[in-house]
Amino acid sequence: MPRDASELARRLARDAEAVCRHYLSKGRRQGRYWMVGDVRNTPGRSMFVRLSGPDSGRGAAGHWTDAASAEHGDLLDVIRESCGLVEFRDVIDEARRFLSLPRAEPPAAPRPPAARGSAEAARRLWAMAKPLAGTLAEAYLLRRGIDDLRGCKALRFHPRCWYRGDDDDSRDQARKAWPALISAVTALDGTITGVHRTWLDPASACKAPVSTPRRAMGLLLGNAVRFGRAVDVMIAGEGLETILSLRQVMPSMPAAAALSANHLAALELPAGLRRLYLARDDDAAGRRAAEILADRARAAGVEVLTLVPALDDFNGDLHRLGAEVLSNGLCAQLAPDDRPLVRST
Repeated sequence: MPRDASELARRLARDAEAVCRHYLSKGRRQGRYWMVGDVRNTPGRSMFVRLSGPDSGRGAAGHWTDAASAEHGDLLDVIRESCGLVEFRDVIDEARRFLSLPRAEPPAAPRPPAARGSAEAARRLWAMAKPLAGTLAEAYLLRRGIDDLRGCKALRFHPRCWYRGDDDDSRDQARKAWPALISAVTALDGTITGVHRTWLDPASACKAPVSTPRRAMGLLLGNAVRFGRAVDVMIAGEGLETILSLRQVMPSMPAAAALSANHLAALELPAGLRRLYLARDDDAAGRRAAEILADRARAAGVEVLTLVPALDDFNGDLHRLGAEVLSNGLCAQLAPDDRPLVRST
């Protein structure tokens, strides 16, 4: 084992991350540095330790600086302060003891950045989002009359979801991130292939005042935001709030929101489906998409029935006319054996 302190410091620096994980365990790696509160292992971020670099001189591995106190030193100082040692020989003995330990397996290499807008980027965003209950996203849905969110595991909330705005639109320059309702887009087997984001205004619990408050990312073609597992009967529509509104009065009916007219036309239907309800948007694109999907479904032997709102859309029916009117309107359009699925109000 090396005898002089400088050689010990160099040996420690060659394994600087392992030293930091052991003696500065309340910190964490960030890029090429280990960040912690101070040399005595206090939680925080003011002290940073270089994890790579030359053996000596400027920028050497193992050198550290505390921006708050202006203290600095090497890894022998870390051992002394974090262990509360006074005598230098005790510091040397502890360093030798550490260097004699078997090396732990190195941590897995950090994942490379996901391509912007990719399915992997969508999955990472979904993983960072939190459950809906008690969040601004839940308050947003409540304002739209959507208060029964049982079975809505496809919905989450992100408190600061990055928003890429239009450089020429002043509305998009106010802030770089907004709270957002995050919806998981999945394939028939449940694999997450994308997400849909609805950015929200924390002051009003309405959509954020930006040029494009709704956007999707990932692989959407054929996929959808799905609620429940469709076996033989399901509802399909374009809008997320359209489908959520219908679920307020038919909570047990499996449903899928394709998020756009083009994606509704291309929606993949489950094998064994016998009846499909199309919640049609009353515009040219919505009517055409419904016709294309209906033709595909009928060619596969699926019965197709169209659901038409009393007003512009089903969320308008729910919010402005009420759940009872929505229920009655749906009952008149459903097949007789599906009418018991409508919840009485």
